[in-house]
Amino acid sequence: MEKVRVRFAPSPTGPLHIGGVRSALFNYLLAKQTGGTFILRIEDTDLERSSRESEENIKDSLRWLGIDWDEGVDVGGPYGPYRQTERLELYQEYVDRLLETGHAYRCYCTEDELEEQRQALLAKGEMPRYLGNCRDLTPEQEEAYRKEGRKPVIRFRVPEGENIVVDDLVRGQVAFESDGIGDFIIVKSDGLPTYNYAVVIDDALMKISHVIRAEEHLSNTPRQLLIYRALGLAEPVFAHISLILGKDRTKMSKRHGSTSVVQYKEQGYLPEALVNFLALLGWSPEGEEEIFSMEELCRQFSLDRVAKNPAVFDLDKLNWLNGYYIRQTPVERITEMAIPYLIKEGYLPETLTPEDREQASKIVAAVQGYLPYVGAVVDHVQIFFADEIKPENEEAAAVLKEEQVPQVVELFAAKVKGAEELETGSVKKLLKETSKELKLKGRQVFMPIRVALTGQMHGPELHDIIPILGKEKVLQRLSQTTGLSLS
Repeated sequence: MEKVRVRFAPSPTGPLHIGGVRSALFNYLLAKQTGGTFILRIEDTDLERSSRESEENIKDSLRWLGIDWDEGVDVGGPYGPYRQTERLELYQEYVDRLLETGHAYRCYCTEDELEEQRQALLAKGEMPRYLGNCRDLTPEQEEAYRKEGRKPVIRFRVPEGENIVVDDLVRGQVAFESDGIGDFIIVKSDGLPTYNYAVVIDDALMKISHVIRAEEHLSNTPRQLLIYRALGLAEPVFAHISLILGKDRTKMSKRHGSTSVVQYKEQGYLPEALVNFLALLGWSPEGEEEIFSMEELCRQFSLDRVAKNPAVFDLDKLNWLNGYYIRQTPVERITEMAIPYLIKEGYLPETLTPEDREQASKIVAAVQGYLPYVGAVVDHVQIFFADEIKPENEEAAAVLKEEQVPQVVELFAAKVKGAEELETGSVKKLLKETSKELKLKGRQVFMPIRVALTGQMHGPELHDIIPILGKEKVLQRLSQTTGLSLS
C-alpha cells in the first residue's frame, strides 16, 4: 500500500469551524494510524475574505487541540509552497496544457448574459448550468470580444454523455451525469484559479493519497475527477464524511452551540475533551467505550467505521464529556484556567498574591466536580463571595424553619468558635459531633447549616465550603440567615 498522505486545506476567511476541525481530525487520525503524513495547506485565493489573522486562528486552534502537521505552512516540506496565492505559476502551467489540448477554453460571456441564461433554464424547470456559448469561438470572434474590453474566464470543457462514478470509501459508488454539470470556470477573469481547479493541482502535486472532507464537497468531486483525467494525473481516494447537524436535525448553527473552536477554548473547554467528542461525531469505535485519548484514537481510527448518516452535535453530551475530563484533571491546571474568569468577574484581584492563588485553588477544588466547562466556575463560586445569603427558593427557606435549627446552629457555631483551625478533617468532626450530641440524623444537621451558609440545598461539600469561608464569615452567615444571636 502506498504511503498515506492526507491534507487539511481550509480557507482563512474566519475562525476554524467545528465541522472543519472534525475533518482535520479525521485526516490527522488516519495519517497517524497508518504512519502517513498530515499536511496543512491554506487555500487563500478568495482575496477579499482571506486574512493572515484567520490563518493564525486556524493554526492556533489546531495546535491547541494537539493536531500538528508534518508538512505545510510554517513547517515547510518538499511540495511547497503551501499557500495557494504562492502557487499561481504552477496553476498557469496546467491551464496552458488544458487550453492546448482543448480541454479548456476562454469564455467572454458577461454576468448579464449568464444571468439571462440562468433565468431561462429555471423557467423551463431545468438545473442552471453553462450551455457552452463560447465553446467553439473562432479566433476572429475572440478578438472582437477582446476589443470590446471583455475579460475572459477559462472554462473546462465537460465531455457530453458521460457517467462519472465516484468510488467513495464512506458512501460507496456515487454516479453523476456529465450533461448536468455544464462547462465550469477554472480560472476567473482576474487570473485567480477557482477551488475545483486549484485543489486538483495541489492534491496531485503534493501526492495526496486520500481526500477526506465534508459531504457537501461530494458534488464537486465529478468536476475534479474530470480535471485529473484531462491532465493524466493520479487520482486520490475520496471519503466524504457526514454533515454535522444540531439535535433538531437541522444544519448546525449558533443556536445549537458555539460553532468555532476558539469559542470553546474561550469558554474553558479542555482540548482533549473536544477532540474526544469530535472523534465520535460520525465515527464509532468497536466497543462501548466513549473516553479516548488522542493516542488511543490514533490507534483505533479507521475509515470503515465512519458512518454515512449525519452526525448530531449534542451540547449536553459535550458538557458531560468535558465535565468528566475536568474531574480527572489536576486541580492546579483547572485553577490556572479558572483564574482569568474569576478575575474578570471581580472575585479575584488582577494581581494575585501567593495567598490569593492558594485561596483560588481551594475554591476551584470545591466546585471542580460540578463544572461542565471551566468558564462556568463563576456560576458556582458566588457562595464564597456573597455579602448576603438568602435561601434560593421556598424549599430552602423551609429548611431554616425546621424546629431543630436553633439548637443545631447554636451548637455548631459554638464548636466553630472553639476550634483551633477549620480544615476538611476538623469540620467533618464538628459536624459529626453536632449530630451525635443532639441525637439528630445527618440531614437534620447538614442541610440547615448548608442553607444558612450558602442559601442552596445542593453544591460543594460542607467540609470544603467551611474552611474556605473561615470562622468569621461562617459565624456571620449563620447569624444573618437564622436571626440567631451567636455572640
